[in-house]
Amino acid sequence: MSLRMQLWLIVLAPVLLIGGLYAFGLTLPVPHLGRDYVIRLVMPDTNAPVDLPEILGPEDRTRPLVVIDAGHGGRDPGASGGSYVEKRVVLGLALALRDKLVEDGGIRVALTRDDDTFLVLEERPEIARRLDADLFISIHADSSGEVSSVRGASIYTLSEEASSEAAARFADRENSANSLNGVVVDKKNQEVNDILVELSQRRVQENSAEFANLIVREGGGSIRFHPQAKRSAALAVLRAPDVPAVLYESGFITNPADAERLTSEEGRAQFAEAMSRAIRIYFARQADN
Repeated sequence: MSLRMQLWLIVLAPVLLIGGLYAFGLTLPVPHLGRDYVIRLVMPDTNAPVDLPEILGPEDRTRPLVVIDAGHGGRDPGASGGSYVEKRVVLGLALALRDKLVEDGGIRVALTRDDDTFLVLEERPEIARRLDADLFISIHADSSGEVSSVRGASIYTLSEEASSEAAARFADRENSANSLNGVVVDKKNQEVNDILVELSQRRVQENSAEFANLIVREGGGSIRFHPQAKRSAALAVLRAPDVPAVLYESGFITNPADAERLTSEEGRAQFAEAMSRAIRIYFARQADN
């Protein structure tokens, strides 16, 4: 054994010994002090609810509340294309929409994340539910791989049966959950579960579809939409049965024109303006009803 290897063993042996004792929950006796010492590391409770974000806007709780969800984040970068990464692109859009809503007033707004934070998929709609939100918008950006010609925004609403094969593949990629409000659906009682899901989501899906229509209408002059702009898929992030929700697929970061639109100050402002109008018209209609 070389001298260098011997020196490394001398240095690392105590560290490995203490680390091994800690890993197996063992104690290290210290006879001279007459007691044993145990190193303990308190880990966070995985079942503990995520902290709720700050609500901006009017303090009047009767004002409608929008929860904006920037998809992915942290160790989950999402789609990528060239130098663009989905988690950063959609955060910029979410912040622009938040600022626009706060600036115009009258609507309360909260973000599931306002930095590069990782959130478990099911936490996102659960934040909206715990805040008693009136509308939930999850913002994403897509990638078409090597096909750079594919472009345009689209809006997804919840459907147990995907509206197209493409929507089905998108749902499979975005989530693998089989839960409703964080509760795993019991496959043994599928008939009962189907009835409960249908009753709880029928009205919410109608409102979600209405809001999707408004996004397309209000964004028609400034946002380029995919030829199939409105879609439905069984997306876990939309599975909050008491909160109208849409997933806004802002475009393809693999398309140069889409990428420039989504990341430029002008493009973010156009998105925020169109989405803000759709939100305000939606709430005005809800108030009339």
